Amino acid sequence: MNISSTAVKLPLPGWAYVPGETADAQADHDTLWQAKALVPSRFRDFVPARHPALRYGIALNDAGYFWESQEVLQAVWAAAPQGGRERILLRACIQIANANLKLRMQKPRAATRLLGEALAEVNALGARKATAASDGFADSFPTAALAALLQAKLAQTTLSKADWVAIGSIGRA
Repeated sequence: MNISSTAVKLPLPGWAYVPGETADAQADHDTLWQAKALVPSRFRDFVPARHPALRYGIALNDAGYFWESQEVLQAVWAAAPQGGRERILLRACIQIANANLKLRMQKPRAATRLLGEALAEVNALGARKATAASDGFADSFPTAALAALLQAKLAQTTLSKADWVAIGSIGRA
């Protein structure tokens, strides 16, 4: 199965890596490298909302490849402009993917902490105004819907594996 992202078809990893679940299994780094290779050393003014590695990282999360998602999103984050709005939103997305992984690993307290940190990032992003109309990830993302979803998750008494957050479906529901 492939994920199509702006005319780039990237394959799904062969398996979802979960640290500590299988002693022999390592992550499918060869597949992730294909997406990471698309990330420039630096984005100029913003991270384009349609950048294939960004879209792939989000799609990985939504397909249940949480560890892989954070790996790709961290590569995009590292290339994002320092102090930029995209960096804040990417940090929130990385924390969400990590929280999803913790839920899969049955560590709900760690997941709750990470979702709280992601909400703080989204709230910080909301306090920062867009500098100019652009095709940037942070300018087109429905941050209010993400904040509401995170608040709803955090209001639950206990989180389970079923409570993971699909980043790409926010705003489309």
